Amino acid sequence: MRQSEIQFIRSQGFATLHPDHRLYVALMFQPRTIAGVMALGLVLQSAWLFLALSAVLWWGTIVPRRNLFDAAYNCLAYSRGLPRVPVAPAPRRFAQAMAGTVALVIGAALLVGATRTAWFFEGLFTVALISVVVGRVCAPANLYLRFMGTAHPSAAVPRRA
Repeated sequence: MRQSEIQFIRSQGFATLHPDHRLYVALMFQPRTIAGVMALGLVLQSAWLFLALSAVLWWGTIVPRRNLFDAAYNCLAYSRGLPRVPVAPAPRRFAQAMAGTVALVIGAALLVGATRTAWFFEGLFTVALISVVVGRVCAPANLYLRFMGTAHPSAAVPRRA
């Protein structure tokens, strides 16, 4: 398992000493799905798509045991004999809330015709998603850890000799 994957898992609030690669795959289901929805939203420029995405993200933040992304993954995981994704800890919920807020701003901007504002936040959202999906770095979760005084996840990663 890559060091960046372990750091990503820990930045999401999971403090397991020896994380399983399957946990990383489970945690990446949500950002990868959001990236697909985001790509569709960029093409369609649909306010309702972004507002729906915002609602789903906020629902998962407020009621983490009923997160729709986790439920979809757990359905797929169960059919393949994989472990379920655990309930989101605070750093992951904070990241969901930030993503939900940005999606809400995009949807509202598109509704009122503020296309430049929508484009700006679409660009911001796209960069953040690329950072998570490709770079395995979730800036909002890391921001949460920094503000809450929690050690950075890389500090908890045991180094190999």
